[in-house]
Amino acid sequence: MDVSFLGGPQPQLGVGVVAPFDFALDRELWRWVPDDVSLHLTRTPFVPVEVSLDLARLVSEHETLDAAVQALCAVSPQVICYACTSGSFVGGVAGERAMCAAMVQAGEVPSLTTSGALIEALREIGARRIAVVTPYTKSVTDSLEDYLGEAGITVTGRAYLGLTRHIWKVPYRDVVDMARAAVVGAADALFISCTNLPTYDVIPQLEAELRMPVLSANQVTMWAALREIGVAAVGPYQALLDPVARRGPAAMTGSAPAGPEALTPRVTPEAAFAGPPAPPEGEPVDGVDPLPYPPEDPGPLPPV
Repeated sequence: MDVSFLGGPQPQLGVGVVAPFDFALDRELWRWVPDDVSLHLTRTPFVPVEVSLDLARLVSEHETLDAAVQALCAVSPQVICYACTSGSFVGGVAGERAMCAAMVQAGEVPSLTTSGALIEALREIGARRIAVVTPYTKSVTDSLEDYLGEAGITVTGRAYLGLTRHIWKVPYRDVVDMARAAVVGAADALFISCTNLPTYDVIPQLEAELRMPVLSANQVTMWAALREIGVAAVGPYQALLDPVARRGPAAMTGSAPAGPEALTPRVTPEAAFAGPPAPPEGEPVDGVDPLPYPPEDPGPLPPV
């Protein structure tokens, strides 16, 4: 059979991705990517350390980034992103900028990180007061809040799981529980941290229920990387990706308090969901009932 008329594969733009060694959500990243873009992933070397501030520092060392970027440059990507939230906020704003500079120097390719992409995304939607959800321990969550504070972002409420491993196994229902607990006060948006925490399918439901934009680590990473090469990320009714969604049910309605209340120091409300790591795949989670769905929901959450 003569297939010469097909002319070969269509040209592809390339996005290089440096991910931590335990990253397990490659498929989720691809869901934001249009058909004419390819992802090229590489991982940092394994280290026998659980998720912590120590691990965040280890997987973001400049020597590690240099080797990963050089490996990716063999396939000539148009942009390179470091897909790890904690690894890119652990050194603060200056540390994140230094990481980007190190990657650019190593590969001479435009480079960005998840935490830097988060700040870009918050500016894009005009959010300065946000609720935060993380799977991390308290110390890592504190470090994220410090980073956001340096960037001029106020955390109005937060919830975290206290996990140190198996983060990719957290079910959507736990993410929804944390989101509902974290959104208190006048928040402009919700951010769900950690590129190893599944979020793609839960974003539209949370935006409809909470009436605010919902950002996630993988979402902002792909959005910023694709925007760098002039391509729009794809996703179902997500406020960051679709200006129409920002004007719909998920439009921002929160605002900072005015008058004497604005001058009163406030303690950031938080909810800790600390407990044992998520069970291995296939094992049931005892004592957890399905969440009720809000009236405006289009349907139940996808199966985990």
